[in-house]
Amino acid sequence: MIPVSLLVCVMAGWCAVYLADTLLRSSATHRISYESWLASRGLSLSPFHVRWHTTMFNRLFAYCARINPQALYLWFNSGLVFGIVAMLGSVVLLIRTLQQTLAQMTTDNPRIGGQQALQVVVPGVNLPTSQLAYFFIALLLSGVIHELGHAVAALREQVRVNGFGMFVFVLYPGAFVDLFTTHLNLISPSQQLRIFCAGVWHNFVLCVAALAFLFLLPVLLFPMYFTGAGALVTEVVQGSAADGPRGLSVGDIVTGLEECAVRGVDDWSSCLSHLSHTPQTGYCVPVASLQPSWAHGRPYKRLDGTIDCCSNSSMTDLCFSYNKPQGKNNQEREYACMPVRKMVTGTPVCRTDDDCAAHSRMASVCVTPSLENQTRFIRVTHPPSTRMLFVGYPPHLQYAVSLTNFVPRFGFLHLDLPVFLETFCKYVVSLSGALAVVNSVPCFALDGQWMLNALLEATLVAVVTDRQKRELIGFFLLLAGSALLAANVALGLWMVTAR
Repeated sequence: MIPVSLLVCVMAGWCAVYLADTLLRSSATHRISYESWLASRGLSLSPFHVRWHTTMFNRLFAYCARINPQALYLWFNSGLVFGIVAMLGSVVLLIRTLQQTLAQMTTDNPRIGGQQALQVVVPGVNLPTSQLAYFFIALLLSGVIHELGHAVAALREQVRVNGFGMFVFVLYPGAFVDLFTTHLNLISPSQQLRIFCAGVWHNFVLCVAALAFLFLLPVLLFPMYFTGAGALVTEVVQGSAADGPRGLSVGDIVTGLEECAVRGVDDWSSCLSHLSHTPQTGYCVPVASLQPSWAHGRPYKRLDGTIDCCSNSSMTDLCFSYNKPQGKNNQEREYACMPVRKMVTGTPVCRTDDDCAAHSRMASVCVTPSLENQTRFIRVTHPPSTRMLFVGYPPHLQYAVSLTNFVPRFGFLHLDLPVFLETFCKYVVSLSGALAVVNSVPCFALDGQWMLNALLEATLVAVVTDRQKRELIGFFLLLAGSALLAANVALGLWMVTAR
């Protein structure tokens, strides 16, 4: 469900703006000066919508349109080809996404939802409120680059640009470019296609540029930050499994989870996933150290059938199981409640008693923590501190800390700078790519509408000579594309907010 607090804040903010606008417009003393102030700044207000229009960037657009005309011709022709391919690809992608959404609605498998390439984003629901700034700035940047493409392509095709503007609708920011419609209708369909496809083409280029920047970030930040030494902890959730005097702290560098080496955030995630889906690791413990613990606790069965022998709910002891040392052929399990940090610190891992014989000259036995099915015991290595011992569900450990690959070379460098750059680039990649896909859809009121109309005019003139028939074909194609996009948005929004 949408958070009530966020909804209240948004509604209260818009109500205050609309009330102030209404009062000023109805005031006999302030109405004229207020409307003059709005007009001089290109501002217009309506319910849940604020719009700003200006001509101050027209010279910049004209300058860009005069840079190397031959290169611009090739550039926007590439955009034309991409736009046509993207129009077909967006339809295929939306059909595939709709199938996945319908499949998710009829199943309880949580993995299906994570396979979708496109998802409806609702702030406060599937978009953390702590990352709203990333989202809105990246969305606004993607919209500005999109409209820049339209403006430069239009001026190159001798279509006048009346102005440029930005707007906020409810929460979502955007941009627009005002083209002179008479000029636009006089040019050829291929010229129109270059203008209409320029927006999605620039979004695609921005997406690729952000992806390249993200890939080259370790090289660009190399003088200040190094990578490959482990995963640096940048935040620990208070009260979580990783918090506490013997837990993780901001600035710690995690280098291992059990015997799985951690060189970065990806290794951290893959190691936790591996530990979640493999049997619990055992530890080689001398047989002599087990004897004093045999009498500890009174074993009892949990609901899932596993055994717990530490009945005192100790924070330092853990129940371990092992084969009886009378003989290798006897597979009967024995249980002992032992001080966990003392028993497993510095001890090698094992799967069977034979593994312990290869590691130690002393008579050792392979003991395994007796835990519930999905619970794991994990040793987290973060030198120079002693290992953190974690008992619980591995995903809880993953959500308890925020990590980065970048370790600062100097103490004055901020830990969050690489995180900010990484997160912002990821949002730009996602949102700019999404704008390229959505605007390519042959749908009413989107670039896809004008792209489809221009494409039909350029290709069907010799086949369908009647203009009205071509318009009718375009209308039904647009109707189908609009229904497809609306179904994806409606079902996607329902899946995000209803569950």
